[in-house]
Amino acid sequence: MSATSLMITVIKESPYLVRMLFDLLYTYLTLGSRVRRTRKAFEEQLILAGMSRKEARRLSACFEELKNSVTSMLKHEIIGVQGRR
Repeated sequence: MSATSLMITVIKESPYLVRMLFDLLYTYLTLGSRVRRTRKAFEEQLILAGMSRKEARRLSACFEELKNSVTSMLKHEIIGVQGRR
């Protein structure tokens, strides 16, 4: 593959890559607030169903753990890809 065709390919694909990077950044930045809202709504539903607040918080902790595991996995993959180069 010549340098010219490589540059043309990079230029053609760059808008898509930039958009994908912005989407990933937006998702990462808003993930915490979305998890908080989801957790709060879940706890409220459990409390309305008759569960104690302490138990509802304990059960809703899985949302926070899932968020942490997903973000750490993504960070690990990004760092791992950079480290392999």
